[in-house]
Amino acid sequence: MWWGGRGQSFNIAPQKEEPEMGSVQESRMPEPRSHQPSSCLASRCLPGEQILAWAPGVRKGLEPELSGTLICTNFRVTFQPCGWQQNEDTPLSSEYDFALVNIGRLEAVSGLSRVQLLRPGSLLKFIPEEIMIHGRDFRLLRVGFEAGGLEPQAFQVTMAIVQARAQSNPAQQYSGITLSKAGQASGSRKPPVPLMETAEDWETERKKQAARGWRVSTVNERFDVATSLPRYFWVPNRILDSEVRRAFGHFHQGRGPRLSWHHPGGSDLLRCGGFYTASDPNKEDIRAVESMLQAGHSDVVLVDTMDELPSLADVQLAHLRLRALCLPDSSVAEDKWLSALEGTRWLDYIRACLRKASDISVLVTSRVRSVILQERGDRDLNGLLSSLVQLLSAPEARTLFGFQSLVQREWVAAGHPFLTRLGGTGASEEAPVFLLFLDCVWQLLQQFPADFEFSEFFLLALHDSVRVPDTLTFLRNTPWERGKQSGQLNSYTQVYTPGYSQPPAGNSFNLQLSVWDWDLRYSNAQILQFQNPGYDPEHCPDSWLPRPQPSFMIPGPPSSVWLFSRGALTPLNQLCPWRDSPSLLAVSSRWLPRPAISSESLADQEWGLPSHWGACPLPPGLLLPGYLGPQIRFWRRCYLRGRPEVQMGLSAPTISGLQDELSHLQELLRKWTPRISPEVHSKKRDPHTILNPTEIVGILKGRAEGDLG
Repeated sequence: MWWGGRGQSFNIAPQKEEPEMGSVQESRMPEPRSHQPSSCLASRCLPGEQILAWAPGVRKGLEPELSGTLICTNFRVTFQPCGWQQNEDTPLSSEYDFALVNIGRLEAVSGLSRVQLLRPGSLLKFIPEEIMIHGRDFRLLRVGFEAGGLEPQAFQVTMAIVQARAQSNPAQQYSGITLSKAGQASGSRKPPVPLMETAEDWETERKKQAARGWRVSTVNERFDVATSLPRYFWVPNRILDSEVRRAFGHFHQGRGPRLSWHHPGGSDLLRCGGFYTASDPNKEDIRAVESMLQAGHSDVVLVDTMDELPSLADVQLAHLRLRALCLPDSSVAEDKWLSALEGTRWLDYIRACLRKASDISVLVTSRVRSVILQERGDRDLNGLLSSLVQLLSAPEARTLFGFQSLVQREWVAAGHPFLTRLGGTGASEEAPVFLLFLDCVWQLLQQFPADFEFSEFFLLALHDSVRVPDTLTFLRNTPWERGKQSGQLNSYTQVYTPGYSQPPAGNSFNLQLSVWDWDLRYSNAQILQFQNPGYDPEHCPDSWLPRPQPSFMIPGPPSSVWLFSRGALTPLNQLCPWRDSPSLLAVSSRWLPRPAISSESLADQEWGLPSHWGACPLPPGLLLPGYLGPQIRFWRRCYLRGRPEVQMGLSAPTISGLQDELSHLQELLRKWTPRISPEVHSKKRDPHTILNPTEIVGILKGRAEGDLG
């Protein structure tokens, strides 16, 4: 499948003399007659990219096998099938590209049993007959090399990959991206999704949410409050920027309370870092902090985000175990595979995230209140939960445009440390929290297929994009780093202006590109598959709730402050840990004893109590997913891409895909027909007969119900 990743065109120029790489012997490579890479791609090369080595080969593992050329550059490894032509409209798209930083494991194979694992800096001990490139995005590329005097090229290209991996920089961005389609010639372009880098972007989104009690603050315009925060964010109208600056100083990393989302019924969802309890705020600062947390509401709920959710180390360990389990050569026996999957804890963490997000959605929806997500760093689980809550509560977030805007605002602009979490810095804080979020979204897509405008293939494209260094979206940890790298920040005092200006002279590429510029990497046919064919227009935002406060929103009791932890609400005596209690200065924000885990769902607690409220139906537009047992499924199309035999039989969301699916099912019927008893066979139709749509749906549905994913 082409959903393995995105790549860029490369320059196939005449081979020049290259510096010595390890044990690779420098000699003029023979030019194979049928495998000569097309020179017509030379004009579409990426400046700075160099061909290190190449060799003819055959892609294996998928039917049919393809002859072509394996090429290693200083940016990536790519396989070019014979006769493959570069798409003029999509110069950067390739089905077989592996960025060097995406290669998780490289193996050389000779014969039936000789396998060498090649780490950066390794020395190849034999001429390989085949190499296997395992991507960190769960893809697999198997290339077999041809005999007949070309063995030295197989050795060279393999060693070139080893050396290039050792010298690659995870933070290095592809440069020289062609921008003829992006309007570089005109000097300006409008991004497909607001990048939330200007005050105008934030003001437009505020008006869209009808958050009348909030305003766009410019206090961090020079990044002197916090470099991990965006330049602009929403604060209550009544709070001055001078108060915001002082209040934020009493939170971890200066990440004070800001609005994430305003519910049309009146509630507000906020996020912030942990209280900096070692500080000593005065009464005015405490008043400002409390006023920002309350956001004009009498009912306030402080959510302990880290409670019941996995730590960063847990997420990383689970993902490593999942990758090991999904390798084609996994040593786990087939009859123990499901147990091993549960043993990774990955599905458990998805359950925990969906349950917590569901509970918070109920908190936001059931009463008019302020709900604050509090995480010590405010850059990981807060973004995950805030995004899931909006997907569950706001139909506009389930559209393709709305979801991209949500990710840009709650993850990219909010300062999620993508580079560190995805292993780009070599630090110990690696943990793919964003990939965990995408799996949670995929679960929602399976449970509510008519409510989402985007498809599974869009989620796969986004999943794979985090490993392709073509834009700065996932290559930096903070908005400050991203802006500085892209040349938007000549100094701290520069202020963003609306629109996009021409890049500096001598810079050959547009630094405003983002991951949302899909048309630079995918063809129109591929982008069409981002749309979910099962999306029900009746679920679109226009059919949702009116902006005035709906009747199901119930005002909270006056001046009530709660801590939500372990599935239950516990009253708090005070909102901040400093007021009237000097002894609390040395403890964390979890200053009250933990309640017992509630066995009653929060929906029952909120809408079933007190009794005089009566039964309250589920509010329109709210989704409450299942998260027990088999309700959480395994994302086979993503995680088992390295095992193509398992991919066969997965239901396809497109007409052409359904045709392939139908052909596969009919082939299975032909194979199974001899096994059926004569009595049963006499009642069955001819396996060569075309099935009608109702029968097809019945077969697919029956198989899906018994399928893990």
